[in-house]
Amino acid sequence: MNIRVAFVCLLVVAGTELFAQQAELFNPMKDALKTGNAKEVVKFFNTSVDMDIEGTVDSYSKTQAEFVLRDFFKKHPPTDFNIVHTGSSKGGLQYAIGRYNSNGENYNVMLRVKEVNKVNLIHEINFVKE
Repeated sequence: MNIRVAFVCLLVVAGTELFAQQAELFNPMKDALKTGNAKEVVKFFNTSVDMDIEGTVDSYSKTQAEFVLRDFFKKHPPTDFNIVHTGSSKGGLQYAIGRYNSNGENYNVMLRVKEVNKVNLIHEINFVKE
């Protein structure tokens, strides 16, 4: 029985550490999205990014993505943004699911991040209206 308790404790500690690492990874991205400042958000983008903005799906360069986000933020300025879940795939990709609020409209936001030259960059972002 003591081995089981120790194992469960080890899992809790490991899970807490992973959550803290993911929070550290996504907090700057969360803060940038919360401000609705496209220039700040794209600092976390890879050189190209896949985007789904209200059903319009495309792949953009970092510069193009800034214009698309700027337009979205202008039409839907943020009143709040929070990350509600983080995780990682078996392949090591990190992801976060957030909730973006804009004047009574709610969007589910998915961020997928991968490491490029030891820096974690967003390679996919989706804004799906609830």
